Amino acid sequence: MWLFFVVIYIILSILYTQFYKIATKKSKNDGALTVLLQFMASIFALILLPCFKFTITTDWKVYLLLIVSCVFYALSDRINTTVRNGIEASTFSIINQLSTVFMILAGLFFFKEPFVLKKIIGASLIIFSNFLIFYKKGEQKLNKYVFLGVLSNIALSIALFLDVNISDNFNLAIYAMLTSLIPAFLISILEKIKFSNLKNEYANGDKKAIIITSICWGTMIAIQLRAYQLGDVTSVAPLCSLSVIGNVIVGYIFLKERNDLLKKVFAALLIMISIFLING
Repeated sequence: MWLFFVVIYIILSILYTQFYKIATKKSKNDGALTVLLQFMASIFALILLPCFKFTITTDWKVYLLLIVSCVFYALSDRINTTVRNGIEASTFSIINQLSTVFMILAGLFFFKEPFVLKKIIGASLIIFSNFLIFYKKGEQKLNKYVFLGVLSNIALSIALFLDVNISDNFNLAIYAMLTSLIPAFLISILEKIKFSNLKNEYANGDKKAIIITSICWGTMIAIQLRAYQLGDVTSVAPLCSLSVIGNVIVGYIFLKERNDLLKKVFAALLIMISIFLING
């Protein structure tokens, strides 16, 4: 069953990345688009409610940890919309793998996990693959989206570490709903986004892309978590990384992302190898 969930996750992840990029093209307000997608994703997440065992905790410490992690999810999600708007979908899927590097570093420095050479090599390959994508001969200035992408992945890594084992305390559909809905409220408050902003974003945006992105966002979180619950990390993680090469291929065919294709394919393959090393 875990393999079934992995296949579904890969499909949803590719659709999510591609249609999110399409949704940003008509966006007038990155913050409003992020909140709109999060709100809709939280609703679509509940579609899977009957598929998982109903579990919900009464431990207030779990909810406190969830809220703190959602602060970092909100930061990551908000920055990601701007980054997705500025770079190709296939490139974003590659830079998004940096969270794995930060997770390994946090494990080494904060959780005193043992030094494992294969993990360090894997992390180095991910860093190199991103350098390969963004390096252009004769240009010394890095694109601002690189810095934003790195910041987003740092926030995501912090959220994931705070979030360790929290999902076990909830029905997975409810958990996916909460991790979409709470960040949406936080961004709305900080950026003073009103319902009228969301309404205008939907009315003037690419409705099909917005709906598909929301469905994928709301469901793939629970699907991936279920795959990890049923299978071994060493099997699930490398297969999930296939979405990277999938995004390169789909981006080439449907979004006409023809720039640096060979570099993207090579970088995607390096990331797949790195995930095998890290989880091997």
